[in-house]
Amino acid sequence: MINIQGLMKQAQMVQKKMQETQERLAFEEREGTSGGGLVKVTLSGKGEMKKISISPELINKDEIDVLEDMVLAAYNDAHQKIDEMQENGMKEATGGMNFGGLKIPY
Repeated sequence: MINIQGLMKQAQMVQKKMQETQERLAFEEREGTSGGGLVKVTLSGKGEMKKISISPELINKDEIDVLEDMVLAAYNDAHQKIDEMQENGMKEATGGMNFGGLKIPY
């Protein structure tokens, strides 16, 4: 027979760990780069852009489209690192249990 009280208590513990993990990860940052580090974007754990750095050698008004592509690539790189950080945090909080792709919202 299934112990419903035990399952509920365990679910509450997992929920608390997930919330603590979400709060902790919100303060972490990840940096994404493109162009061999010529463009850097830093995102918070909530996915907010905190910083952008563009090497002066990239600033050429005739090639603005290249710069725009590099900024986009750096942002996407940083965002992927945030997703990985959150996935690892979720695994840690749930003890490795899989909840069907459940992600920490931001």
